[in-house]
Amino acid sequence: MENRASTITNVVIMGAAGRDFHNFNVVFRNNPCYRIVAFTAAQIPNIAGRTYPPELAGARYPHGIPIMSEAELESIIAAQAVDEVVFAYSDVSHEMVMHCASRALAAGADFRLLGPRSTMLRARKPVISVCATRTGSGKSPAARKMAEWLRDVGRRVGVIRHPMPYGDLARQAVQRFATLDDLDKADCTIEEREEYEPHIGQGQVVFAGVDYERILRLAESEADVILWDGGNNDIPFLESDLEIVLVDPHRAGHEQQYFPGEVNLLRADVIVITKVDTADPRQIEAVRQTIRSANPKAQLIESTMPLTVDNPELVTGQRVLVIEDGPTVTHGGMTYGAGVLAAKQYGAAALVDPRPAAVGSLRETFRANRHLDCLLPAMGYGAQQLRDLEQTIKGVDCDLVLIATPVDLRRLITIRQPTCRVTYGFEEASGALKALLLAALKNGKSA
Repeated sequence: MENRASTITNVVIMGAAGRDFHNFNVVFRNNPCYRIVAFTAAQIPNIAGRTYPPELAGARYPHGIPIMSEAELESIIAAQAVDEVVFAYSDVSHEMVMHCASRALAAGADFRLLGPRSTMLRARKPVISVCATRTGSGKSPAARKMAEWLRDVGRRVGVIRHPMPYGDLARQAVQRFATLDDLDKADCTIEEREEYEPHIGQGQVVFAGVDYERILRLAESEADVILWDGGNNDIPFLESDLEIVLVDPHRAGHEQQYFPGEVNLLRADVIVITKVDTADPRQIEAVRQTIRSANPKAQLIESTMPLTVDNPELVTGQRVLVIEDGPTVTHGGMTYGAGVLAAKQYGAAALVDPRPAAVGSLRETFRANRHLDCLLPAMGYGAQQLRDLEQTIKGVDCDLVLIATPVDLRRLITIRQPTCRVTYGFEEASGALKALLLAALKNGKSA
C-alpha cells in the first residue's frame, strides 16, 4: 500500500459558504501537506458554480478553488483522487452527517470533522459567544440584549457575525456595517439584513465576511469587547471567555439530534432555555432534564421572548398572511414562528395559505419544505428571490399581511395589502445571565 504520509493529501470541503471557507482559511490555506481540489455547496441557493477567489485562496491556488454542487461529490472524489472529505456545515441532523460520511467512505475517501482547537481564533480582547442548538432559538434578540448590557457598563461592543457571504467573495472578505447605508452599498440580502439591521439600530457596529482572522483584528481595533453572534447553530469561530448557548423548548429533543448543536450543548458555560412564555410546560421540563444530564456543570437560565405587534387591532377578525423568518421555518424546521403566534394571540379569523400564489423560487421552497402551509418564509438570498417574494405576496388574497421578520420587509419590497409588524425581544427576569456576563468580562482578557 502507498505510504500517504509522504504525499500531498487531496481534500474536498463540504459546506455552505461559511464554516467551509473558515476551515480552509485557518487550517488548509497555507498548509503544503494538503491540496483542496474543490468545495461542494449545499443549503444555500446559487452558491454552486462559483469560485473561491485567488485573492482569498492564497498563493498556492492562483486560479482559486471551484465551488461545485454537493451532488457531484462522488465524481469529484473519483476524478481528483480525493483522499479526504471534510464536513463543514451546520444545522443538520446527525443522520444527515452520517449519510454524507457514508457517501465519502463508499467512494473511497476518509471523512473528517474539524474541531474547536483546530479552528478557533484567539482574540486580544474579551469574547462573549452567543450560539444555539437550532436555528430560530432566539439567539439574535438574546445577542442584542447582551450587547445592550455591555454598552450600559460603558464597553464598546464589536459584534462579529457568523458568515453569510452570498455575493462577491473577494469584495466581501472583510465587511464593516455601521449604518443602513452600509447595507445598501454591500447589496445585502434579506438574510443578512435580518441579522445586521437590529444591531445597527442599537448602535452596534457589525463585522462579518469571509476572512475571520482579518475581521477579528479590525473589530479589536475598535471595540473593548467582542460579541460573537453565532448563526446556523455553528460552533464559535473565536475562543470565548463565556460560551452562552440557547435551547428552544418548542423543539424539545433537537438539542441532541443536530450537528453541531449538540456540540454547543456539551461545551456551554451557560445554557438558556428560551420561549418559556410560549412553549408547552412538558417540553420545557424535557429540555431541563436533557441539560441536567448532558451538561450538569452549565449554569441553567430560563427566558422569555415577548411579542409586540405595532397595530394589534388590525389583526382581529382578519384573514392574515403571515411572513416568518426564512431560515427558522426552512432548515430550522419550525412549523410556525412569532407571526403565527401573534396572529392567534390577537384573534385572526384565519391564516391564509400562500402556496397557491407562490412563484419562482418560492415554489421550490415549498416543495422542499412540506411541513409549511399557512405561512410564507421570507426567502431573499438574492435579487430574484426578493422579486419572487414580492410577486407571491401580491398574489395572495388576504385582508392583512403580518410581517414577523427581523428586518422590515416594507423597506425592501412593495406590499399592496394592509400590513402590520411583529417584533420580539429577549427577557431574563432573574438577572443571573447579566451577572454572569459581566463577571466573565471582568475575569477575562484585559480590555
